[in-house]
Amino acid sequence: MKDAAFGALLAIQFLTRLPVPVACPWTPGTRRWAARAYPLVGALLGALAAGVGTLLQPVLPSPLLALLLLSLWVALSGGLHLDGLMDLADALGSNAPRERRWAIMKDAQVGSFAVLALVFLLAWKAALLWALLEAGASPWWLVPVATLARLGGLGLLVGVPAARAEGLAHAWQRSLGARDLALAALLPLAGLAFVPGAAWLVAGLGGFIIIYGLAVRRAFGGINGDIVGAAIEGGELCLLLIAWGAFAMA
Repeated sequence: MKDAAFGALLAIQFLTRLPVPVACPWTPGTRRWAARAYPLVGALLGALAAGVGTLLQPVLPSPLLALLLLSLWVALSGGLHLDGLMDLADALGSNAPRERRWAIMKDAQVGSFAVLALVFLLAWKAALLWALLEAGASPWWLVPVATLARLGGLGLLVGVPAARAEGLAHAWQRSLGARDLALAALLPLAGLAFVPGAAWLVAGLGGFIIIYGLAVRRAFGGINGDIVGAAIEGGELCLLLIAWGAFAMA
């Protein structure tokens, strides 16, 4: 159980900016358990933001509450996945050959496509959060959204090979298999049994991850950490859109 405990702490250290003053060993066992804990870390992030949102919902108008929730969401994760989205946007926006795309993705400089992708993603997330709140949704909808998005990212990590035998994605993949994805999905999917419209969330995210995985494999030959991070951001946006649609049609 030591690997499981260190793995959970490793997942929190890697995916959040929450303080974890423990030196976690980087071993195949801890990496495996960390990956299994990805969705639970998403649930933790969503719960922290939703808890603050619930306290302030009676006193803040929906636009300000939506912006606050999004700000907390980004701050708690440290913008980790936004960085991947921006790198991917610059690489794809270049319309360059595959090897050049990889070079652009690794470049520390931020291009215009990265800025546009960041601005539009945050704007759409803020607008959808606002629309959800206006439709009567609770801030606690952030919990299934953040949880499932990280489960989707793990699915991509397990299902699509790393493009190169280097980097974090390759290191994680060496320790992972379908069994790890199934174990990671067990608690989140059980919890979703109590969420209205959960089937739409799962189906929509599954479709997004499949299409996204096929697209990046064609464009890049496989995945890396940036591509997985961008999948989590895209998954969150997709889930917010589905959640809003469910409330709008109710």
